[in-house]
Amino acid sequence: MGFAYHIKDQGAVHFVTFTVHQWVDVFTRPIYIEILLDSLTHCQKEKGLEIYAWVIMSNHCHFIVSAKNDNLSDIIRDFKKFTSKAIFKAIEENHRESRKNWLLKALNFEGRIWFWEEGYHGEEIYSEDFFDNL
Repeated sequence: MGFAYHIKDQGAVHFVTFTVHQWVDVFTRPIYIEILLDSLTHCQKEKGLEIYAWVIMSNHCHFIVSAKNDNLSDIIRDFKKFTSKAIFKAIEENHRESRKNWLLKALNFEGRIWFWEEGYHGEEIYSEDFFDNL
């Protein structure tokens, strides 16, 4: 496995980044952003995800998050797994997607969906100085 970040304190506030595989610009279409946001809302309501700040760029997203139930790694795993499948399926079914064939090829590896890069860059926000430098 490539870069893997491990959360030590599952209840602490973390700055995390999720990157689309090969830095593909997926989040240029509102339909794919909506899937991402709906999944975040689900994680908040059903899994105890706390979101303090976020930004979605065309090919990656940043969040400042924590977990009410001290299970941040589990929430991130489930979020990435669900959004990978849901967005890939939305691309497959989107008859208006002009980049469909290219996107499906770029986000597929040996017949398996590879939407997100492995792991995620994450850092525990351990001080006000660290937070101010984000």
